[in-house]
Amino acid sequence: MTTSEHCRCLRIGDKAPDFTARSTLGQVSLSDYRGRWVLLFSHPADFTPVCTSEFVALARAADRFAALDCTLLAVSVDSLYSHFAWVRAIHDHFGVEVRFPIIEDPTLILARAYGMVAEAAHDSSTVRTSFFIDPEGVIRALACYPINVGRSVDEMIRTLSALQAADAAGGLAPEGWQPGDPLLVQPEPELDAIFAQKGPTDWYLDAGAGKK
Repeated sequence: MTTSEHCRCLRIGDKAPDFTARSTLGQVSLSDYRGRWVLLFSHPADFTPVCTSEFVALARAADRFAALDCTLLAVSVDSLYSHFAWVRAIHDHFGVEVRFPIIEDPTLILARAYGMVAEAAHDSSTVRTSFFIDPEGVIRALACYPINVGRSVDEMIRTLSALQAADAAGGLAPEGWQPGDPLLVQPEPELDAIFAQKGPTDWYLDAGAGKK
């Protein structure tokens, strides 16, 4: 595996570090997916309860991510052969096929490049992080969960949908926004515009973005 960045703390708006690594679907590079959304997500270890529940749910939701033009990329410290054995066990027990790439990161190079673990860490016990990367390779959202709490696939899809909808309409997704809901309009920071509104909150709480 090679990376183009050293250990750093990544933030929203940063360029996602490129990498090349072995995966269950062959060698992959992040730059191969430029022009599409990418959900890069890590898990602490194969053959663990929470991670298995996540991968079963993600495999079952793969078509929903594909419909949003989003590629799923998984990564953990386990070896490629461990990944193969794990996805076979998932297939045999749950009847689902994990068809998205699972990247091996045994030396934590990728985990450190993305700031998923501390530079001096020797294991992946804190690694359960998701990076939402846009078609330009920019990190647009991220979420980090502890080892004992699993992620929600529905929330991952909601976040991705909200990012795409807000980009398309130039609006803002409010609390609990779901696909098809109206977006809020970007406030106009002009005093005349504020006084011209009928209600006291209309200038900053107008659910009109994207209306036709």
